[in-house]
Amino acid sequence: MKNNNVNSCCSTPNKIDSSKKSIVIDFLYLDVTICERCQGTDNSLDEAISEVSKVLEATDVKVILNKINVINEELARKYKFVTSPTIRINGKDIQMNFKENLCESCGDLCGDDVDCRVWIYEGKEYTKPPKAMIIEAILKEVYGGGIAKQEEQDYIIPQNLVKFYSSKKIKDAK
Repeated sequence: MKNNNVNSCCSTPNKIDSSKKSIVIDFLYLDVTICERCQGTDNSLDEAISEVSKVLEATDVKVILNKINVINEELARKYKFVTSPTIRINGKDIQMNFKENLCESCGDLCGDDVDCRVWIYEGKEYTKPPKAMIIEAILKEVYGGGIAKQEEQDYIIPQNLVKFYSSKKIKDAK
């Protein structure tokens, strides 16, 4: 039986390069059509990835980007969603210690007061993550030993998200 995986010139198996590293970036959000924070985070993330892509390509690191619209409680539970917007690299939130404050955009979306993430970078607060913050997190994960390991805890959907989803369901039913 002929082995189709053998290169005839040197008789070594052809293999897919499994040594190529990859990172998985998940962007979880409530809404990118109305929410200014989610839109800003989406734009910052795209710009950050664009800027580091040449470095990552040069060192054979593949970026897998997932943009996940967490539209209901089921998805929130599936992804263990704690606040919007969220960026995770290889499953780890780039900023586990976060603050939230009133997000008027998401309030308009659901018809109720909702708090969303405030990003803290170099001692300042931002409604969208600075591009430099995302770039640092990517580079740290790939070349610097990774983002600090986060304790696995039983997931309980935050009341803020319960309020958002129930208010949105009521508003959408009208």
